[in-house]
Amino acid sequence: MGNSGSAVKVCTDHQGGINWLSLSPDGQRLLTGSEDGTARLWSTADSQCHGHFQGHESYITFCHLENEAAFTCSADHTIRKWDVMTGQCLAIYRGHTSIVNRILVAKDYLFSGSYDRTARCWSVDKEKQIQEFRGHRNCVLTLAHYSSRDVLEEEEEEEEEEEKVSRDLLVTGSTDCTVKVWWVSSGRCYQTLLGHTGAVLCLILDAPNRELFSGSTDYTIRTWNIVTGEQLKVFKEHQGSVICLELVNRHLYSGSADRTVKCWLVDTGERIQTYKAHKHSVSTLKYHAGILFTGSGDACARAFNSRSGVLQKIFRGHKFIINCIQIHNELLYTASHDGTLRIWDIRGICKRNKRRLKKERSAQGRSSQKGSLSRLFNNKVGCMVQQDNGE
Repeated sequence: MGNSGSAVKVCTDHQGGINWLSLSPDGQRLLTGSEDGTARLWSTADSQCHGHFQGHESYITFCHLENEAAFTCSADHTIRKWDVMTGQCLAIYRGHTSIVNRILVAKDYLFSGSYDRTARCWSVDKEKQIQEFRGHRNCVLTLAHYSSRDVLEEEEEEEEEEEKVSRDLLVTGSTDCTVKVWWVSSGRCYQTLLGHTGAVLCLILDAPNRELFSGSTDYTIRTWNIVTGEQLKVFKEHQGSVICLELVNRHLYSGSADRTVKCWLVDTGERIQTYKAHKHSVSTLKYHAGILFTGSGDACARAFNSRSGVLQKIFRGHKFIINCIQIHNELLYTASHDGTLRIWDIRGICKRNKRRLKKERSAQGRSSQKGSLSRLFNNKVGCMVQQDNGE
């Protein structure tokens, strides 16, 4: 029942598919990394390309944008750091011996995962490798990072005295079916999380609740206690690989090759909604203001009411798979393997959804008020009955 939308702008500067799209923390810029071996910087104010980063010798697999620096990793085995204002390459991080799949920037650290079966930690400023994490039997596809301060009580931290120099931990997911947790300071493996029977494609960390979620080609999502390594729950209803995850307010959204997204209550493991209508794998998803946006291998993006599961809008125009989406200032940005970045106005559906939420809250308020009055009345009747009975 969703209606089609047309893009307000189509950016066609890249000469190859766009593999990733990153939004700066301040929301002022977007970074695209492409099969053409270049990255481009876009302004969210005017949707124009304001930077062209050239230097990689093969395609860019992933990119990450900070406010003042951009990072790209490539099939040429390297990672590069770029100056956002000048476009100058500030650093080249060399050491991996195969395709670099993923990078993650945290504090002064740059983490990377590669087909060479290792993850590595680099000093962002010194262009120097600090640590190598070796132990996976196959390629490292996905990364997460946290500090033990976020999850450990003081007495538990004392047990890890040797690691007190740095309390940072790196989480890696691999095609060897395992998730590993590493101490950054020593490179020592702290936990190996066993249970998946397929490649681990995606990770979501909820450090305050000590939980890690992993999605796999074995069709499952698993929840782990990141302190003990205990497997807490297995979410089993998907009929295809779990490709992407999003965690919002203790609701977990999972996109799959089975052409659906499912919403789960984290605390109970109950599946409470399934979002259908995709004609191919769900490759990416993003929750925004009560709306679930998805990108698919069928070249369409979609918007669903997150609560009811009703399809609200279809965004058509791309020719190939949508690899990544971002949302800023009620604009939806979709990056595709067709080489284009498309920008869509989502003010209409956001406004409609806000009105709907307002009505629901108002109805809930009236219902709650009625319930309170009813309880008050029943309490009074109960008291009178007790008095009549001489209690």
